[in-house]
Amino acid sequence: MRIIPAQPHDVSKLLAFREEAAAWLSSLGTDQWQRPYPADKLLETIEAGTVFMAMDGETTAATITLTPEAEAGLWMEEELSEPSLFVNKLTVARTHSSQNLGGHLLDWAGHRAYQAGAKWLRLDAWTTNADLQAYYLRQGFEHVRTVHEGVAVNGGPRVSGWLAQRPTRLADHGFTDETPAPEPVA
Repeated sequence: MRIIPAQPHDVSKLLAFREEAAAWLSSLGTDQWQRPYPADKLLETIEAGTVFMAMDGETTAATITLTPEAEAGLWMEEELSEPSLFVNKLTVARTHSSQNLGGHLLDWAGHRAYQAGAKWLRLDAWTTNADLQAYYLRQGFEHVRTVHEGVAVNGGPRVSGWLAQRPTRLADHGFTDETPAPEPVA
């Protein structure tokens, strides 16, 4: 499998990808991702070079966003002073589930973060999705705390405040990496 940067023409494909994930999550009884994601926000992150796709041939098997910025109001100042990259919107197609593709993407993200000089790979997960939180713990993340207060970046209530991190490291992630070298983090 290859990992490539998403391009502006991928917006509609990635929005449909997210809708598929939202429907699956709903079938599991969680309200995660039930609000549609704004296309302009997705395009902005694609143009910033932070959205990546795992490709199985010509099929998008998964996607991950890896940014140097944390969502406002989640991490403390002293934490933000440590070089980190932040995982967002990790999504695996149902056709590719049960292959540990998410785990491989997290390893790729940790590898990329290490190459960029980051100490931590961090994420915030849906506060009420205990299965997702357990998944991240199995992937080597340590729960830092859960933030319930505040307003999310999109103006809605804070719903994704379960914070976790793991140290970055070089990893055999299994992808043919067709992404540009990461920018160093401060």
